[in-house]
Amino acid sequence: MELIQMSAARIAKEIRSGIITSEQVVKTFLDRIAALEKTVQAWTFLDPDFALYQARTADRAREERVPLGLLHGVPVGIKDIFDTADMPTENGTVLHVGRQPTEDATVVSLLRSAGAIILGKTVTTELAVYAPGKTRNPHHQEHTPGGSSSGSAAAVAAHMVPLAIGTQTNGSIVRPASYCGVIGFKASHGSISRYGVLHQSWHLDQVGVFTKTIEDAALLSEVIMIFDSRDPNMKPRARLSLRELALQIPSTPPRIAFVKSPVWHHADKETQTAFADLMPLLSDNVEEIELPAIFDEAIELHRIIMEADLAISFAKEYEHGRTQLSTTLRGMIERGQKVLAIEYNDAVGKVPLLSAALEKIFKCYDAILTPATTGQAPHGLESTGSPIFCTIWTLCGLPAISLPLLKGSAGLPLGVQLVGRKWNDGLLLKTGNWLMKRLGKEKEL
Repeated sequence: MELIQMSAARIAKEIRSGIITSEQVVKTFLDRIAALEKTVQAWTFLDPDFALYQARTADRAREERVPLGLLHGVPVGIKDIFDTADMPTENGTVLHVGRQPTEDATVVSLLRSAGAIILGKTVTTELAVYAPGKTRNPHHQEHTPGGSSSGSAAAVAAHMVPLAIGTQTNGSIVRPASYCGVIGFKASHGSISRYGVLHQSWHLDQVGVFTKTIEDAALLSEVIMIFDSRDPNMKPRARLSLRELALQIPSTPPRIAFVKSPVWHHADKETQTAFADLMPLLSDNVEEIELPAIFDEAIELHRIIMEADLAISFAKEYEHGRTQLSTTLRGMIERGQKVLAIEYNDAVGKVPLLSAALEKIFKCYDAILTPATTGQAPHGLESTGSPIFCTIWTLCGLPAISLPLLKGSAGLPLGVQLVGRKWNDGLLLKTGNWLMKRLGKEKEL
């Protein structure tokens, strides 16, 4: 098998066993980037010499029999809102051009400790909101790759890197994963540190990963899912082997709830038909249910919280550089400035009610199945598409994963989203792995 098509787990195994070197791996992916970057434009910072230096250092460590981490020698792409002490972090805005952090974000530090090679920084949208970056969909360059983790999703889809990191405040992991046809996994809110990551909303910001396989998603998440007291939403929890959990064969087939949700009318006809065709294939394991009426206002609750938090988080950018912000972001900030304290507190206070209603569902089902997006990646690069099928689950901080199981009429990917109970990330990954195998989509890479 060609190296660029291998899973990260296999690459790590072959590096540890001496079959290949990290330098060989990194050079292969750099060559791939050189061949495709003009078309895909997934990277905002890349220093090939520094990447190869990291790889050679990793190879020397192996030769010297230093204990090796789970990702030793494996390259990873980092969304350009995670601070890196040895690379710029510009947050997708001209207002932060040349910004050089003095320390790594916790996630980056954990990746280095696991032996990963920080290959470079991937493109994000403006301040990780909606205004698109330069990245194009690897399947068709006239279509959006989604946002805001556009570069990370596209880089993995184009086989430029086996693993990449992103974030989601609304739909920025699941949506680009769906559009680009890769695995996109967002862990439970509060399970991965956001210290050193561009801050939008403590209530909504969540970290996720892009990979080619479920095993890789579990492996990468396991490495970075470690308690950090500098993130106010994290609490000490026992560390689990996500990879082991994800690969377990369920003792009984999982129980899955198909949820159209209150935004089903936003799905295009092709998406609705694709899910109608999917249901009979899973009829023994899937039951359609409706969410309680309280979820009818969830989209608006998310908007109130997100825009009010953006107004606070980006107050300095608005004050000193509003003319250099996109019209879309400027409008969100200005609406957020007008949110009353009573409206904001009411919105935040209703989230536990939504979560309680979901808990009742998860007492009966292992996961919720629902569209990842309204459809395949829209034509044009002026928009990153709608995140509306992700909003409810992000608002409630649930783990979610986009699985590349369907295709649209234009031949572009169409993701299926699975949502799990909060803190049951391992069960969600296991259910996702079961579903991929059930439909014959999970292959050995």
